[in-house]
Amino acid sequence: MPGLTKSLWVSIALLGLASAVAAEGDKTRRAERLDPLVLDAATGFSITSYEIETGVYYRWRIQADGLEEYKLLAPGLFRESWIDQVVIEDKEVKPFGLHAVEFDDEGEIDIWFIPQRPGEYPFYVEGLDTQGFRGVFVVR
Repeated sequence: MPGLTKSLWVSIALLGLASAVAAEGDKTRRAERLDPLVLDAATGFSITSYEIETGVYYRWRIQADGLEEYKLLAPGLFRESWIDQVVIEDKEVKPFGLHAVEFDDEGEIDIWFIPQRPGEYPFYVEGLDTQGFRGVFVVR
């Protein structure tokens, strides 16, 4: 365009490059999808162990059969992770922190998070952990 100086063109080009680099470095652009955890009254958890890595963005889908009330706790994992959002019926919640999610009926909840510290973090359903509702996240 006439009237723009060379330094202004360089500034515009650098701004575009910086925006592209920032977008590529945004860990929340694409989540790694974990296998869904199904809470089944007859059999307990469908999965009892997840192996994940620090600094990776994950989506954890939890599905309940609705035959019981389930209060799923993962306090250590949630405390040592950055929780981006919790999605319930296409409605997003942007929490400051998270301790548990609870199902009163059949449904699903997605938790989007980035683990920050390695370790082993149990997850369980309160009151049903001895009946097949206990698992662990191994964070490397």
